[in-house]
Amino acid sequence: MAKPGFKRSAKRKSSRPYGGAAQRGGKPVAEVEKPKAVFEAAEPLLPRERRSGNRLPQTVSQLLLCEPSPDYALLDTGNGEKLERYGTTTIRRPEGQAMWLPHRPASEWDGADATFTGDTDEEGPGRWKFSDPAREERFPLEVDGLPYWGRFTSFRHTGIFPEQVVHWRSMVKAIEQAPKDRPVSVLNLFGYTGLASLMAARAGAHVTHVDASKKAIGWARENAELAGLADAPIRWICDDAMKFCQRDVRREQTYDIILLDPPAYGRGPKGEVWQLFDHLPHMLDAVRDLQSERPLLTILTAYAIRASHLAMHEIMQEVMAGMDGRLESGELVLRHASAEQTSEDEIARHLTTSMYCRFIGSELNGVNL
Repeated sequence: MAKPGFKRSAKRKSSRPYGGAAQRGGKPVAEVEKPKAVFEAAEPLLPRERRSGNRLPQTVSQLLLCEPSPDYALLDTGNGEKLERYGTTTIRRPEGQAMWLPHRPASEWDGADATFTGDTDEEGPGRWKFSDPAREERFPLEVDGLPYWGRFTSFRHTGIFPEQVVHWRSMVKAIEQAPKDRPVSVLNLFGYTGLASLMAARAGAHVTHVDASKKAIGWARENAELAGLADAPIRWICDDAMKFCQRDVRREQTYDIILLDPPAYGRGPKGEVWQLFDHLPHMLDAVRDLQSERPLLTILTAYAIRASHLAMHEIMQEVMAGMDGRLESGELVLRHASAEQTSEDEIARHLTTSMYCRFIGSELNGVNL
């Protein structure tokens, strides 16, 4: 039986916007409003059908670790905050999970180049305090040799979620290891500032980048220009991710690699409302139908939802049943950088940021992702 039409939606909170509809900036930079109460689409969701086929071989409860690097390091956490280094810029921001005490002295925290102040709610707007009043809100950064623009946004973000780098590196390996008889096609849903899309294009893939925010698309294009990839084979699509997938299924379009990083709640460019627990299964059905004949990789990441990675794992098992590959699931984790005077406790301290599940096609058997 189809679900009934949606009722008026109350405002909800999420650490990630729907396809860029919040927290994201573009050119020129303008602060993006919080999602407001809107009417959800009246069209009911169609009933889902069970996929035939066996469960896939699996690895669960795996931690993918993002190590400190010259590009980014998590310096310390504690007392509800985190201290980070982006390139040479140190940033102090709220971090609700950091219930413990910090290791580093208060002088290091107080000496941060930029401190987020104001509303400490995950979706609440705030402001930044800079040690140098002349500091600009846009600043150049780099990830794995790819230059991009960081920004101090009013929703505490900077244009990158650094833990995602481990997924991007796996994607690049998959592109490099793929058969050379055709270009690898990549679909990046909820693509944000385009860093995954640019890394895929730099590795030789043809990319379709989808985000619901014009500002995010503008920011991504700025990053492409800065990285010297303005003419790379990337389609920049400003659209609702669910509608885009449904249209591509009807067009019988397929992709070798699909990335999706949906929010818990958000809205598309025409007021389309996304609720992860209601809509993710339907989106994954479409993602399954968009798999190429020799799929390489599908990566699902979720932030700030009341579920474990096993919930993501089981819906992926259901959707990908019978496919030729395997599933891995767990958490993305940042490891603390060591101070000059370290303790074993400091070296061992980690911060989990999100959960993930990824399908790895048999084409990548034997490849260490």
